[in-house]
Amino acid sequence: MDTKDLAAAHPDHWRRAACIRTLTLDAVAAANSGHSGMPMGMADVATVLFRNHLKFDASAPHWPDRDRFILSAGHGSMLLYSLLYLTGYEDMTLDQIRNFRQLGSITAGHPEYGHAAGIETTTGPLGQGLANAVGFAMAEEFLRARWGKKVVDHHTYCIAGDGCLMEGISQEAIGLAGRHELSHLIVMWDNNDITIDGKVSLSDRTDQMARFAASGWDVFECDGHDPEDIDRALTAAKASAGPAMIACKTHIALGSSAQDTSKGHGALTDDQLIADTKAAYGWEHGPFEIPSDLKEEWEAIGARGAADRADWDARIAALSTTRQVEFARSIAGEMPKKLSATIKALKKQVTETTPKVATRKASEMALEVINPIIRETLGGSADLTGSNNTKTADLGTFEPENRAGRYIYYGIREHGMTGAMNGMALHGGVRPYGGTFMCFTDYARGAMRLSALMGVSVQYVMTHDSIGLGEDGPTHQPVEHLAMLRATPNMLVFRPADAVETAEAWEAALNQKATPSVLALSRQGVPTVRREHKTANQTWRGAYVLAEAEAKRQAILIASGSEVSIALEARAILEGEGIGVRVVSMPCMELFATQDESYRKRVLPGGAVRVAVEAGVRQPWDQWLLGERGREAKAGFVGMEGFGASAPAEELYAHFGITGEAVAAKVHALL
Repeated sequence: MDTKDLAAAHPDHWRRAACIRTLTLDAVAAANSGHSGMPMGMADVATVLFRNHLKFDASAPHWPDRDRFILSAGHGSMLLYSLLYLTGYEDMTLDQIRNFRQLGSITAGHPEYGHAAGIETTTGPLGQGLANAVGFAMAEEFLRARWGKKVVDHHTYCIAGDGCLMEGISQEAIGLAGRHELSHLIVMWDNNDITIDGKVSLSDRTDQMARFAASGWDVFECDGHDPEDIDRALTAAKASAGPAMIACKTHIALGSSAQDTSKGHGALTDDQLIADTKAAYGWEHGPFEIPSDLKEEWEAIGARGAADRADWDARIAALSTTRQVEFARSIAGEMPKKLSATIKALKKQVTETTPKVATRKASEMALEVINPIIRETLGGSADLTGSNNTKTADLGTFEPENRAGRYIYYGIREHGMTGAMNGMALHGGVRPYGGTFMCFTDYARGAMRLSALMGVSVQYVMTHDSIGLGEDGPTHQPVEHLAMLRATPNMLVFRPADAVETAEAWEAALNQKATPSVLALSRQGVPTVRREHKTANQTWRGAYVLAEAEAKRQAILIASGSEVSIALEARAILEGEGIGVRVVSMPCMELFATQDESYRKRVLPGGAVRVAVEAGVRQPWDQWLLGERGREAKAGFVGMEGFGASAPAEELYAHFGITGEAVAAKVHALL
């Protein structure tokens, strides 16, 4: 493609787009690392989007009614960083651009949420941003229905590349978006026909436009280097009745000797190549130098939305005080004051009636009192509604005919569901939770890890949490998944023992603003182990003394979830023999680890034998068995050493030796 012709056809546009291209070349060269080609190829599309269509105000990056821009092709991060710098985002300085990919900079190799204003989500693993964008658009639809168009009315724009569309999560995401007719979602496909290995045809022959159309999208295409054609396609996409995909035909690493090659995908750092490319652009300025007139043009683009924001501020001010306060509370992620009293009342009811219910059912009991008072919860399940117990009667179904519905049928899309929930949480104003079987955290893991990395409060309702699910067998029995999830930084894993702890777990999880939570819940019924009502949330401390030794204390049994009642059975056996046993319920290891040492020492004092009981693998328990004043010679574990089997739950617990008698025998062996 002749860059001289492009420059001559639209000289003003060409110079604006060249700012993105040259900043990218300079930053990647300075870092000697990065991906030059995608920002060079998509600079025209991004320039038209920001100049003519995107509703934003660079001086107010957190304005709730701004359009969202998601760079799913996160390896092209310099595209986003250049745009933020050029349009005048305060924290994206030229020094930050110079320090691209360096320790301590906000310009990480891939865009990271929380590092800089204007970065809406973390997009490293390909396809995640696309799934997030679907969640952003779903949140916008729901909030528009709840608050009205005067308060919420904006678009979500997403740039995705071939890598995003090859990843399996993309089909889950586009199928979900098509079903829900998300008309405010626009995906711009960087159709450059190149991957790291070479031509896309090496590995794929998918007709992407037909694929999106088959999934219920409106499909458009444009010349990704012709600003008038790009503008036409964006205008048409905004007017479409469903989600829109624009196939933007582009040239990766435009204007360089690496154009249209796999080399162009990576870091272009050769001095001569950079000089030749800038010459092809007609760029006569030094490294990182943006002429003042161009910077002023870009800053004017960044200020263009100030009038829209001022109008929005006036509309918010016209709302009743009650609605203003409620909107601000939900956007801030604050919980209603009544939540604490509501949970206390439920706990009191449970301790008085002592039901034997599965903790998945106990979760439903908690949601039945939570959802009516937290109007921003958006629940859902990956085709396991009746098993996950995530739907309460008051929610209604989220669908095109009822945007105010609060329950989402995600279908068999664990990864797409969790990716979308991240987008909802990042959008603000909603609190998403969604369920599946715990073994399918394998399928959801990529997005769950990003929840923790970004620090967003998403609640994952993972039921059928052990061999206790029974006859479905080892493929569905998640013996190692608790260890995997507990190994994830900044994630809370709750495994409640009964309906009281389940209610407390929900309260603790919902009050987290920057940490996702997993509620690992049983299929099988468990007895109420908390027989005395206490207003304090014991689960919030991570672990606590459930039953104290009556005889002289010689052993401490530590358990979670459905095995707490087994620990109590063992205690009864041992106390009957004159051996004093303390039982510690540990519903959340991560929260217990944050308690001060004096509290942890009171719960787990030294000297006694320690045995942990859990129908999973031992790995995460050694911190509490061998650390915290424990000793290897006096520590044991009763749980799983391998995979499960297919049989009724009671038979499996006996077969694998997870019983009160086995725990008592373990204590005897260690005394």
